[in-house]
Amino acid sequence: MKKSIFLLNLFVVWLNFSCAQRTENKPDEIKKTIVESVLFVDDMQIPWGFAFLPNGELLITEKRGELILFKNNKKTQITNLPEIYVRGQGGLMDVALHPNYDENGWIYLTYSSAEGDKKGGHTALMRAKLKNNQLTQKEVLYKASPNTTKGQHFGSRITFDNKGFLYFSIGERGERDINPQDIKRDGGKIYRLNDDGSIPNDNPFVGVDGAKTAIYSYGHRNPQGLVKHPSTGEIWNHEHGPRGGDEINIIKKGANYGWPLVTFGINYSGTTITDLTEMEGMESPIHQWTPSIAPSGMAFITSDKYPEWQGRLLVGSLVFRYLELLKLDNSNNIIQREKLMSDVGRVRNVKQGPDGFIYVAVEGKGIYKLLPN
Repeated sequence: MKKSIFLLNLFVVWLNFSCAQRTENKPDEIKKTIVESVLFVDDMQIPWGFAFLPNGELLITEKRGELILFKNNKKTQITNLPEIYVRGQGGLMDVALHPNYDENGWIYLTYSSAEGDKKGGHTALMRAKLKNNQLTQKEVLYKASPNTTKGQHFGSRITFDNKGFLYFSIGERGERDINPQDIKRDGGKIYRLNDDGSIPNDNPFVGVDGAKTAIYSYGHRNPQGLVKHPSTGEIWNHEHGPRGGDEINIIKKGANYGWPLVTFGINYSGTTITDLTEMEGMESPIHQWTPSIAPSGMAFITSDKYPEWQGRLLVGSLVFRYLELLKLDNSNNIIQREKLMSDVGRVRNVKQGPDGFIYVAVEGKGIYKLLPN
């Protein structure tokens, strides 16, 4: 009996010590907000981009060349779209609203276009207005050239900065040794325009003979994430590496991001592209994924719906089929990665809605809404 009491007392002492240790460590632990994913818009094939209209309606792009208006739980196809060159990774891509949409009604779209002299297609940017379920006042603001029949690396995402400048991305179209390092050629670039498509006077290559003056940064591979930081106003992007070496970058005026001269990735065959992961005069990523997650879609969390997640970054993974939650320190270092919605499917896009909830577009399924439990 005495032995049993002794063992019981010993257990109690251990339990109290253990609980005390957990309590002491609790402030350093990463709290997780448990969420439930609810299918908000169903039956979508490849919902590439989506934008929330002020009245609560939702515009969704289907890569195959359809623009969908989701209203009162019903989907309506918008008509009078531009001619879209659907090939490989190309099709109807991103959609964004002008920051003053309430006043001017401008909607911006990126898509692959066959417009031009040569066969094939390249990425284009258009703005238009929506009236009676059709696009009106269509204006092509930028069309990359030359066309090519290659089916990869069209980009493309759209965002605006705090001054109203429009940024959009175009991949290097499978021409890694020609396009990304040449400012006289389209592809492998982040571009900056005024909202009407004109070139800002202070763009970095204005006045450079033969340069594509819409270019803001270069040396990119295939950027499919482009967002404004909610506090600093900086433009952040992520882009696909080859086999390894997906990157997150903070976009700087006139900067070279190195592809393919520097990379953490290798060829899909397993052979080396370069031994260099950094080089003087080229910007290094703030984070790189090896193995590649194939990132698509990107959003900062500011909503009080998810208090433990405020300030964190969300990125979709196409290859591993989940949503990734990234915690950053004050120096923009990624200090923790968490998987959300494991094996939900190929996550194509993620956004925080005007209602504060997070929305996630998944190929073959639709758009999910994340509800905190």
